[in-house]
Amino acid sequence: MTNNLTSSISKKLLTALLVVTIGAEILLYLTRYSSLASTLYDAVMVASIFVGIKLHRRLWSSVVRPKTKRQLALQFTGAFLIFFFGSTIINIYSSVTYNDFSDDYGEYVEDYTEMQTYEAETAKTPDTEESAVWSFIDRVDTIGSDIYLDAMAGLEEVWRLAYIVLFLVVCKKLFRGRWESGRRDIFVLAALFFTSILFGVDHTLDSEQSWPVRIGAIVTFANMGFLFGLILLWTRNLWLTVLVHSLYDIMATLSWYYIDDAVELFALGILIVYIILFLLEKMQQKRRLVEVEQDDGAAQIME
Repeated sequence: MTNNLTSSISKKLLTALLVVTIGAEILLYLTRYSSLASTLYDAVMVASIFVGIKLHRRLWSSVVRPKTKRQLALQFTGAFLIFFFGSTIINIYSSVTYNDFSDDYGEYVEDYTEMQTYEAETAKTPDTEESAVWSFIDRVDTIGSDIYLDAMAGLEEVWRLAYIVLFLVVCKKLFRGRWESGRRDIFVLAALFFTSILFGVDHTLDSEQSWPVRIGAIVTFANMGFLFGLILLWTRNLWLTVLVHSLYDIMATLSWYYIDDAVELFALGILIVYIILFLLEKMQQKRRLVEVEQDDGAAQIME
């Protein structure tokens, strides 16, 4: 995997990686002062899709055996469940350990929920049919904006993989002897830890926060970033990880503002699908094993 990720990096690709990583972080910080920076940050996230296409090919080419559609679906549902249960533990830990962060985040969610509730109530009694149409459009616009931002958040996994590639390239140059000996696991783990910390820090760049709140945010989101990093390295599938990230964020937003327990209900549905796929995959494996045994038996008879 490390050879595939670090081989033949052109100047054009290197520039793109730097824009997606360092450039995006600078723009994210500037969003607290400039709406233009926010627009440019969104543009970089969208453009990162093209970088992700190139990086995904490198990562996916390290998979030894190609996967069937069922195996990919099984891997996706398993990855989502891993993150769901892992993030639940992280949230419980943060709520107990980092009270300032937990209270601040709770107030943010409550304020946003009250705003959405107020807009929904004012839209219930329109004066005219035309105002009812516009109220509906405003509602769709608000929900659509939230879902769009959550979908964009999934592209942070392109940012992570780009950072991992840059980190491994540096390690390949600085520690050539260890790299050529094949002992590279330490570099991958260091890259995972490094990107997880940055993932936590980046969740504090776009707004001013007190240090107790900031530390709680960094630790909480760094742990979640570590989970996403593990999923990325386990599946070796960038777009699957992006999908898990985006869907979780979308369900969380729906749960906070629109539909109670949306995350839990979605995770329950994913669990049911996972069990069905798992059983089907086991049955398929048993059929293949029986077929192999029958073929071996027939071959022995022929001999």
